[in-house]
Amino acid sequence: MTNGAPRAHIVGYARVSTSHQNLDRQLDKLAEMGAVKIFSDKVSGRTMDRPAWKSCREYLRPGDTLAVDALDRLGRSTLEVIGTVKELVGLGIKIIDKSGRRLDTSDPIGEALVAIMAVMAQMEVDLKAERAAAAREAAAARGQHTGRPRKLTTSDAVRAHELKAQGLSAGEVGKALGISRASVYRYLSAPETEAAAT
Repeated sequence: MTNGAPRAHIVGYARVSTSHQNLDRQLDKLAEMGAVKIFSDKVSGRTMDRPAWKSCREYLRPGDTLAVDALDRLGRSTLEVIGTVKELVGLGIKIIDKSGRRLDTSDPIGEALVAIMAVMAQMEVDLKAERAAAAREAAAARGQHTGRPRKLTTSDAVRAHELKAQGLSAGEVGKALGISRASVYRYLSAPETEAAAT
């Protein structure tokens, strides 16, 4: 950097999701777009670990432009892509894809695009929460247990009552059944296991 002026690099990021895909096409396109430094990951879409993406984010500075083949390279879900775009734009980093579409807040159109993406992200979060609540309600209406799976079967809970009745401490019962002392107390006080034990 000279005279304290911010650098304005075009930095490229490429990602393929499987070992069968080839990075070359993306790398060539990023070079055509003027990327002076390119980071690339070959990772499964399911993994959270993208070391080159982490390095790329650490390298980016305000004023830089991040070049990507397509916006979906920035995450594994729409929500993650939108969150990443918002964060980068908020840091003063522009984003450009192979079609030449720019995302930044330096002009009204870019600002509107980022705002629309933020609204879409919030809608996706709200819809997921609604669906999860509806699924829990439906399961509860069918009498199905929701939430964390139980550690003990009903027969194990009955065994816990028997061991306790034989004079074993909660800690000893827990050790015999492979559960914590707190779980023993929880099962011993549960009405359904008390009824099954009698």
